[in-house]
Amino acid sequence: MQCKLRIAIVVPDNRDEFRSYADPAPHFGAAPTALIEGFTRMPEACEIHVVNCVQQAVAGPEKIGLNVFYHTGIVPKWGWLRGGYLGCIRSVRRQLKHIQPDIVHGQGTERYCALAAVYSGFPNVLTIHGNMKAIAKFYCAVPGSYHWLAARLETLALRRTGGVFCNSAYTEKLVARRTARTWRVPNPLRLDFFSPVPPHKYSAVPVLLNVGVLTAYKRQVELLAVAQRLHRRGFKFELQFVGSRSEQSKYGRQFSAALSEAEQAGYARHLGKLDTLQLIAAMDAAAALVHFPSEEAFGLVVAEALARNLKFFGAATGGVVDIAANVEGSELFAVTDYYGLETAIAKWLNAGHFRPYAAAVAMQERYHPQVIAQRHLEIYRDILKSRQ
Repeated sequence: MQCKLRIAIVVPDNRDEFRSYADPAPHFGAAPTALIEGFTRMPEACEIHVVNCVQQAVAGPEKIGLNVFYHTGIVPKWGWLRGGYLGCIRSVRRQLKHIQPDIVHGQGTERYCALAAVYSGFPNVLTIHGNMKAIAKFYCAVPGSYHWLAARLETLALRRTGGVFCNSAYTEKLVARRTARTWRVPNPLRLDFFSPVPPHKYSAVPVLLNVGVLTAYKRQVELLAVAQRLHRRGFKFELQFVGSRSEQSKYGRQFSAALSEAEQAGYARHLGKLDTLQLIAAMDAAAALVHFPSEEAFGLVVAEALARNLKFFGAATGGVVDIAANVEGSELFAVTDYYGLETAIAKWLNAGHFRPYAAAVAMQERYHPQVIAQRHLEIYRDILKSRQ
C-alpha cells in the first residue's frame, strides 16, 4: 500500500490580487482550483496544504476541503516584486517548516510562487501557467518593467527546481533547455464545466464568445475588425466579449472605440467579468468560441468551451493546438490568418451555425480534475522515489 503524500501547493490567493480582502473564503486561478478539486476526490492518497502570501489580513479557514488545509502569511510591500519576492519566500519557508511536506509545488512563474517553491528547502516542482519569457518578448519589455523582471525570475526558478509540469508541447519546448526535467501534463477543468450540457436552443442570431482579459496579445481589437467585415457582408450574429477591461492602456482605448461602433450596429457587446456559473450560462447560450491570441501557454478557456459543446475557431498557437487536436467542431488557423478565420466563420454561419455533439466527451476524458490530479500524484511519487 502506498503511503499518503503531504503536498504543499504554493498558489496566490486572488483576494490579494484583486484587493478583495473582505471576502470570507480564498479563491484561486481556474487551473489550480480544478487541481485542488481533483485532489479532494482522493483523500486516502494525499493531504493538501495550500500556502500563499497576502498584503493585508484575510479570513483564513483552517480547511477548505476534506483533505485540504489553508495557510497564509502577511508580507509587507517591500517583500514583493520590488524586493525580489524575498519577503514572500521567507514567509512561505516559515509556513512550510511547520507543515513539513513531502513535496512543494509552485503554481506559476508570474509572481512569487515559483521562487518560494525552489527556495523552500523541500523537494519541489513547478507548473508553468504563463510563459513569462515569451510574454516579455511580445511586449518588448524594457529593463526594470514587470514583464522584464518576471522573465528573469522565471529563468532563475526553472534552473533550480526539480522539474516542470508543462501544460502543452509549446510550453515544454520553451522551458526544456532551462530546467532539469519536464512532464507534459495539461491543466484540468473545474468540475462545474462537466455538469450536464443543456439542449442548445437554436437562434437566428447566433452568439460567438470571446473570453479573456482585454490585452494586446489576446487581440480583441483585431477580432472586432473581423466581426465588422462579416457584419458588412450581411451576416447576422453577436460577438460577446467576456473579461475585465481597462481604459488605462492604449489598447483598451482602441477596443472601447471599436466596440462603441459595433454596439451601435448591433453585432458586438462586452459582458464584463463573469463568475464561473455565469460564464457557463453564457457558453450554454452561445454557439461558438473565437479565441485568437498571438501567444498562449495552454488556452484553458478553449477546453472549457469545448466541454460545453461549443463550436471553436482559434489560432494555432501554444496549447490550443493540443486541446483542439481530433476534437469535433474545432478549426484552427495560422496566427496571422484573419482572412481564413473570417471565411470559416462565414461558411459556418451559412451552413446553419450548428454546435458539435461529442466535444464534451473528449474534454471529460482528457481534462477531468481527478484524471489530472492522479497524474500529479504519480509524478510526485516518482520524484520522491528517485531521491531515496
